[in-house]
Amino acid sequence: MWKGESLDDLKARLLAEAAEVGFSACRVCRPWDVPQVAERLAAFLEAGHHGQMGWMAERSHWRGNPAALWPEARSVIMLAENYGPAHDPRDVLAERERAAISVYAQNRDYHDVVKKRLKRLGRWLIDAGARAGGGNGEAPQIKVFVDTAPVMEKPLGEAAGLGWQGKHTNLVSRELGSWFFLGSIFTTLELPIDGAERDHCGSCRACLDACPTAAFPAPYRLDARRCISYLTIEHHGPVDEDLRGLMGNRIYGCDDCLAACPWNKFAEVASEVKYHARDDLLSPPLAELAALDDAEFRARFSGSPIKRIGRDRFVRNVLYAIGNSGRAELRGVAQGLCEDADATVRDAARWAVARLQLS
Repeated sequence: MWKGESLDDLKARLLAEAAEVGFSACRVCRPWDVPQVAERLAAFLEAGHHGQMGWMAERSHWRGNPAALWPEARSVIMLAENYGPAHDPRDVLAERERAAISVYAQNRDYHDVVKKRLKRLGRWLIDAGARAGGGNGEAPQIKVFVDTAPVMEKPLGEAAGLGWQGKHTNLVSRELGSWFFLGSIFTTLELPIDGAERDHCGSCRACLDACPTAAFPAPYRLDARRCISYLTIEHHGPVDEDLRGLMGNRIYGCDDCLAACPWNKFAEVASEVKYHARDDLLSPPLAELAALDDAEFRARFSGSPIKRIGRDRFVRNVLYAIGNSGRAELRGVAQGLCEDADATVRDAARWAVARLQLS
């Protein structure tokens, strides 16, 4: 880089560096380029659709206004990282004695992988940005985020042109389909921006029709309280009995609405091997997972996002899947957990036993 390089030239080099680091796409917007996000978030919270995720309401003043999170920021660099599966995640749903685990959780925790790449790109930007825009030598400031702060990544990703929020509320890309993570770099540099992506869903409602629990009260609106991803990961305590039977064998997350999207015809298998499914997490036997004690659970899911929900909530989910399996041979597995130390596990075990007696 030469002294006084323009911000346009820096932006071009940033895109090349992002690809070199391993990101699938890179776009830029302003922190304030999401004018309707505050109203949409307020409606979501007022309807109670966030369920037990109280942290969404507690930090809504930042979530609804990205510019308020760090007022000095002048640009947001939005990055996409492909984690496309090599298989159709819906195939395991027919194997009722086995567990369905969301694609993103079938190997390493994406937070760790993406954050390392964000930090590497951020260090490059600090060095490069110090010599751009006049060459005064003043290094820009940055902050990196990947799903661990009150940042509305999806609206920012849409504003930057990475994709659009589909009817299932997730970001969809014409190049990547539905299978990609988002990361962001807030910076004091005023980089050239990209235009927002427009909605390409049209009349399609494949994602809405695919949802097993009818978690979408309307297109572009999600009631997390009925979403299997929320129920298996965020929800504490017993799940309502009218929803347990709809969860099938999904024990951590749900990919149905993502997998149903026709734009996935452009999706590619992830090049990062840390996102490739581990053999023991692709479709593990329910009986094997139900037998895990706390130490075994921690050892098996070390480095995995699954570890954060803990053994008790995990086994609760497994027992719901056992109850939905229709497999009489799994009744003894559930019976063995009816006196578990955790009350929610005991409740799930007794429900599973009762349900299998009727099948």
